[in-house]
Amino acid sequence: MSFVVLAANPRPQSRTLQIARLAAEAVSRAAGLPGGHQVIDLSGLARRLLLDEPSPAVEDALEQVRQADLLLVASPTYKGTYTGLLKVFLDRLDYQALSSVIALPMLVMRVPNHALAVDLHLRPLLLELGASTPAPGLAFLEPDLAEPGPVLDSWAARVAAALGRCAALAAPGEPTPDSATTTAPGRSPATVLAT
Repeated sequence: MSFVVLAANPRPQSRTLQIARLAAEAVSRAAGLPGGHQVIDLSGLARRLLLDEPSPAVEDALEQVRQADLLLVASPTYKGTYTGLLKVFLDRLDYQALSSVIALPMLVMRVPNHALAVDLHLRPLLLELGASTPAPGLAFLEPDLAEPGPVLDSWAARVAAALGRCAALAAPGEPTPDSATTTAPGRSPATVLAT
């Protein structure tokens, strides 16, 4: 199973990246997923994203995202939503490019006032790209950075339960039970989890 973490903070080695890695580890433990995860830190690609000429590094990152079975998309909250960096990157994907991907939306924020942004802004963006989002998104508050374990473990348990339901309901070749998503024939996100 390919598990990719996409971190969309413009700053290298950001808190968003740190929390995204910890969240991916918590999900892997809770769901009993084999292997590790790949990390794409968009801060290293930022300068290349708006260039006219193709960038092999950007194309490679896009291909990793397209081919992911499970994709954790993490962004800091800027002006009440995800970063422009994330939007510029995801705009390079075709419509429904993530139709075989289960996506886990996550926003890191200073205040709880922005907690709804995960489901009001980030989840619809991922659904527009065709991803299945069967688990609740994570609104991670910066004050929890000192002790992230309880928040991440609680969220990861909900994610594992949602992934388990998808795997249990999916028969090989059948679409996932997420009504908001149409999946590619023969490779639904839930089918990947069931195998």
